[in-house]
Amino acid sequence: MNASGTTSTRPYLVRALYEWCTDNGLTPYVAVRVDETVRVPREYVKDGEIVLNISMDATSALKLGNEYIEFKARFAGVARDIMIPLGRVMAIYARENGQGMAFPPEEAESAPVPAPGTSADAQAPSRNELQPHRSEGLLAGSDAGADEPEPPRPGSTNPGRPALKRVK
Repeated sequence: MNASGTTSTRPYLVRALYEWCTDNGLTPYVAVRVDETVRVPREYVKDGEIVLNISMDATSALKLGNEYIEFKARFAGVARDIMIPLGRVMAIYARENGQGMAFPPEEAESAPVPAPGTSADAQAPSRNELQPHRSEGLLAGSDAGADEPEPPRPGSTNPGRPALKRVK
């Protein structure tokens, strides 16, 4: 709970946007800031972030709870258990049009922890615009990723494209 004694709105907004995506035939993606509390395949983490396809076709046993997003997904043909604390979700958006919502870091959150094999000096700089990375063409639920078009990135510079911006 936060200081005012109410629960966070983040899990409710994530569930609402997930439902909106699926109701409209869109593919819900989540951008996640990875640290030691996030259980994802580390080999797909880039600059301390990972973008995951959480559609019904890409996951099984999906649970959008108040504390965690949990599901099973295949990465390069290997089934993995994924667990993401909701406080680590940076954004949820539709792959096809980039519409969605970015979230501010949680108040108690510290600086992002670099992915294994990177130095603390190589951390991504702070940005006003959210630009999640697509990790080597492989997202949850896609074995090859080669035939799948590059998802729109929130904050892209294409005119006429929606952009997610972090508001403080």
